[in-house]
Order: sequence, then structure tokens, then C-alpha cells
Amino acid sequence: MSEKKMTSSRRHHLKSLVLQVAANWLEKEKQETKEAKEAYMAEHCPAPDTNGDQAALMEVCKKLHAAIDKIDEERYDIEAKVQKADKEIEDLKIKVVDLVGVKKPALKKVRMSADAMLKALLGSKHTVNMDLRANLKQVKKETKEESTEAVGDWRKNIEDKADRKKMFETS
Repeated sequence: MSEKKMTSSRRHHLKSLVLQVAANWLEKEKQETKEAKEAYMAEHCPAPDTNGDQAALMEVCKKLHAAIDKIDEERYDIEAKVQKADKEIEDLKIKVVDLVGVKKPALKKVRMSADAMLKALLGSKHTVNMDLRANLKQVKKETKEESTEAVGDWRKNIEDKADRKKMFETS
């Protein structure tokens, strides 16, 4: 069986239908969550009775403040537990990385001149020529010519040194 290709108009039509169905689902989900919130609030938070004298209203306010304080304490405790759990997770992740180790990829050998590297790094701004050999000084080799007079007779040099030694001893 050969697979038939779908025309672009058919594909566009199906895509729009799928998007319409998804939009309807999202709308229903929003409506359901709104109804669930209203039902929860009606069950757990009845409307306060504002009829009565000032003392009764003060009592209702005190109860509301006590309930708010209790909820804040619970929220703080839960946040502390979550932060502790997050820190433990980070520590465990670090331990896993330490145990497994970071795998370094095998590097490929690239043949590139220094000029090409600088052009790749700096882009078209690179105008410096990295021909290092051109900057070197030219040095001429000097041949050492040993004078024959300095070499001379080694016995004569020893006698001269002996004379110096006598000079120091006599003074």
C-alpha cells in the first residue's frame, strides 16, 4: 500500500479542528477549577455572621486572626521542608556527578594557523599578522678565533703564576 500524501488544505483544516477541540477542553477545565474553588470556599470558609454587637464582631475578628496565624505557621513549616528537600536533591545531584565524573569529549585535531584561529575568534576585526618569524632579529654567527699568543707555552703561564704567588707571600 502506498501512503497517500495529505493536501495542505486538508492538513490545515484538521489542525484547526484539533485546536478548536483543545480550546474547548481548556475552557471546560477552567470552568471546573473555578467551580471546585467555589465549592471548597463555601465548605471550609462560611460567610461570617456580621449581625450582632461590637463584642461579637471582635470575637469573630480574633478567631479569623488566630486561623490566619495558624495557616501562616503551617505555610512556613511546609516552605522550610521544601527548601530542605531541594537542598538535599542538589547535594545528591552533586554527589552523582562526582561519582560518575564529567565525561570529556574526545577532541579532534584541527590544523589551523594562528592567523586563522584569531580570525575565527575575533571575526573580521583581526588585522594583526601572527608571522612570528618575521619579528625575530637576524643574528650573525660569530666564529671564535683563538689567538695563538694566548695559548702559548703552558709552562711559561705556570711560571708567571708562581711569581704572583711569591709576591703575595713576601708582603
